[in-house]
Formats: sequence, structure tokens, C-alpha cells
Amino acid sequence: MKQVLIKNAKIVNEGIIFEGDVLIENEFIIEIAENISPKSSDCRIIDAEGNYLIPGMIDDQVHFREPGLTHKGDIASESRAAIAGGITSYIEQPNTVPNAVTQELLEQKYQIAAQSSYANYSFMMGATNDNLEEVLKTNPKNVAGIKIFLGSSTGNMLVDNEAVLEKIFSSTKMLIAVHCEDETTIQNNLAKYKAEYGDDIPMEFHHLIRSEEACYVSSSKAVALAQKTGARLHIFHVSTAKETELFSHIPVEDKQITAEVCIHHLWFTNDDYAKKGTLIKWNPAVKTQADKDELWKALLDDRIDVIATDHAPHTLEEKQNLYTTAPSGGPLVQHAVVALFEAFHQGKISIEKIVEKTAHNPAKIFKIDRRGFIKEGYYADLAIVNTGMPWRVNKDNILYKCGWSPFEDFTFTSRITHTFVNGELVFHNSKTKEIHCGKRLEFNR
Repeated sequence: MKQVLIKNAKIVNEGIIFEGDVLIENEFIIEIAENISPKSSDCRIIDAEGNYLIPGMIDDQVHFREPGLTHKGDIASESRAAIAGGITSYIEQPNTVPNAVTQELLEQKYQIAAQSSYANYSFMMGATNDNLEEVLKTNPKNVAGIKIFLGSSTGNMLVDNEAVLEKIFSSTKMLIAVHCEDETTIQNNLAKYKAEYGDDIPMEFHHLIRSEEACYVSSSKAVALAQKTGARLHIFHVSTAKETELFSHIPVEDKQITAEVCIHHLWFTNDDYAKKGTLIKWNPAVKTQADKDELWKALLDDRIDVIATDHAPHTLEEKQNLYTTAPSGGPLVQHAVVALFEAFHQGKISIEKIVEKTAHNPAKIFKIDRRGFIKEGYYADLAIVNTGMPWRVNKDNILYKCGWSPFEDFTFTSRITHTFVNGELVFHNSKTKEIHCGKRLEFNR
């Protein structure tokens, strides 16, 4: 029996902040109370010193690049960065090499993670124009969902056959997560700018190529198809004000259609292209200040349900290519939670709301077993956040395998001081314990 007692914490859970202690035994939280005494002589006591104790973030969209693209990142390196950032569970996407579009290839990723992941993990099954039979074999108890790319991105997994799409939507009860950008609109826009600039298109046009129209056309079609078929739809990385009109304010438990927004769309705007260039080239693109403002509004009024990272590392050499060959995506898992706490300091969001959107709601939407909350009987996936411990992002403290961050040189006000995964203290005082204690996520379906 292994016990850890966290004392003097500001515990954040289900819309309430209260001062108290949390007792962990082995993997689980066994007691939460105002004052708990150690139950055994070898109980390890950790003084939270009045800092915030939150459920670890469940990041529902990451690209950890293994197998096949491990020069950019791998499950070990990126999950290590994630726990340093207070992310204790992640759901990884299928556009690795080879694409995870058969049950055998999908299971190979789980086997890699079982040996090397610092955080808890699940992997999405990828859909294509011709693998419906494989998709329908997916086990809802131990796979997060089905991923469909409705717009081209890294990995060339575009599904553009409308008959196939309707068949997938109507044939599975599993959650279907979609990347929504209309390919025809994008290609027409790209042709226009290539005619003028060739391959060296200025980054300032990225949000006009991968435009509001491209996003809305695709998202609205996906919503209409889900409404027609009764599919359980989750729309990844909403990036425009117009798209927020597609979603409702009803409680997340009652929604058949849910939505996610990513850190970069809440932080950057197209004005930042002048300074950051291709380092902030994402698909969908970072858009205007008006879009960013409306995304924040929709997040706070519960039209948008989840905050994620879409962590997608590339090497600096790759990112420094010309516009048409520079890949889209960037590394974010180490800095996502502290970026949200920066928004708290700026008065944009409460800590209770951060926890709701990063932990509670992902657990509810994916029906994850006993995670995402600070509750007795739940897995002890926790992070302690000191909101007055500034630190500057630089090359020496970036943990991503690619070695860079879009937040480089920014000074965050808050810091993750401790991260627990399944009851193990895996990160403390900027140091990672070299144990891979992440577990495969299970789902109550």
C-alpha cells in the first residue's frame, strides 16, 4: 500500500474552490476533507502551500508523431512534455506513418505507449474513403473515437466521398471527431495566391487561404449530417466566429454535437503572422481578433465545450520552408495550462472554468472512466499550480523533441509545480521522474 497526502490545497472541482487535503492510496483518491491525518507511518506528505490543486488536463487532440515521424517527436518525449505542463491524459490522432486505419496498426500504437508513455493515453481510429469495415471493428470500451479529416492536413487522410461519410456517420455509435475545412474552397484560394506569389506566399494570407468560408462550409455540412444520421459528433479546433453559431448552450451531457477550441486560436491572431511567421502556421489557420473574441465568448457561454492543444511538432528546419512547403502545426502541451492561467490573470476566464473545459468536459464527452475530476474513487491524475511563480520560456526549459515553442521568450505568471499520474508524483520542481506510469484510457460505453 502506497499513500500520498496532499495538504493545504485550494482544490478546484465542479465549479467550486475549497481549501482542504487529498489522500491518495496507490492509484486512487480515497479521501477528500478539510483536514486529513496520515493513515500510515510511511505516508508521503506533500504541502501544496495554498496553491491550486486541479484535475490534470485531458488533451483530446494531440499528434505525438510515433510511428514514422519520430524526428519531430515521439510518445515518450511529448508525453514527458505534457506532464510537465499538467496534462495527465491525451488522445492522439491517426495521421502517423503509417496512418492508423486498420485495427492492427491502431493496436501497434497502444503497444508503443504501454512501454513509453508518461501520461495516460488513447488513440483515435482513422477513417478513409475505403476502410469502413475496419472502422466498424473499433472497440468503444478502449478506443476514444473515430477521426475523420474533412480537410487536408499532415498525413493525407482526406475523406471526401460523401456517400462514405454518410455511411460512417450512420453506422457507428462511437464519437466521431472531425477536422473541418472545405478542400475545394482552400484549393481555389491557394491557386489565386500562388498565381500572384508562387510558392513564397506571405504568411499574412494564410487565414485567407484556409478561410472562414472553408471552415464554415465544412463544419455546417458535418453538423447537418450528424443531425440527419443521429451521429455523435465532436468538431475539433473551431477557429471562426461564424462557426460558433452552429453550437448550442445546453448542458454538455445532453449534447449530440460538441465543439473544441485550441490554445493557439485563443491566444494568437493574424496580426501575429508578421512576427511569428510559419511558426504559427496551423490548420485551421489562426484568424482575426474578431474571431478570437467570439471564440472566447462561445467558450464562456458553453457553446464550445473543450479546450485542447492540437499539439503537432515539426522541426524548425521544416517550419522555415516557404509557405507552400512549411508544414502546419506546432508544439503546445508543455505550455497550454499555464497559458490558460495567464488568461485567468488577465480576467478572461476563471480557474473553475479552465478545469471544466480541460478536464471535466473531456471526461464527460468521451465518457472516460474515473478521470477528469477530484473525487473519491477516481484515479489520482492531478496538478498543483502556483499562480505567482513567473518563468520565461527559453531553449533550456523547452521539453519538446523539436526544441522550440511559439511561446518562446514569453514570461508566464503561473507554474506547474507537481503532476501526479495514477497516484505517482511524476513531475516536481521542473524535474521529471523517469517512470512511464501512463495507462490506457477506458470508456464507459
